[in-house]
Amino acid sequence: MKQILAVLIVAAGSVLIAQSGELRVSPSDVKWPAPAAGGIGSSGVSGTQTVVLKGDPSKPGLYTMLLRVGPNTKIEAHAHPDDRVATVISGTWYFGYGKQFNEAALKQLPPGSVYTEPPNAHHFAMTRAEGVTIQITGTGPSGTVYADPANDPARKK
Repeated sequence: MKQILAVLIVAAGSVLIAQSGELRVSPSDVKWPAPAAGGIGSSGVSGTQTVVLKGDPSKPGLYTMLLRVGPNTKIEAHAHPDDRVATVISGTWYFGYGKQFNEAALKQLPPGSVYTEPPNAHHFAMTRAEGVTIQITGTGPSGTVYADPANDPARKK
């Protein structure tokens, strides 16, 4: 039986790769959407690209997604309600914990690095000259709440 991967464009600038439970995706199979404000479970920062590989971050249950963040992007302190684990796939990610962006607290995470985003734990991040691709797995429903609502990109539209 041939497995068919259907790529569907969904709201909020993310792409969903629909699957029957079995999934094999090589990097060349990923069809990134145009840069937008990310999807559910992302920071919502403009220029973020989101591809959901499994599940639906807006609903209860396990999900896995890829995020691609462009060069020189700063993401202010925010939190997600769900428990998440992330792996840096490519590029270098600068990641820290706290309720306020603090560049001195960022840890450099090269490809292969793993970090966690515990439920409701504020964190912040940035990229430098190169962008980054990360894979995040969590248990939805997800969402994003900024420590300082004035920093929420959704309010700046």
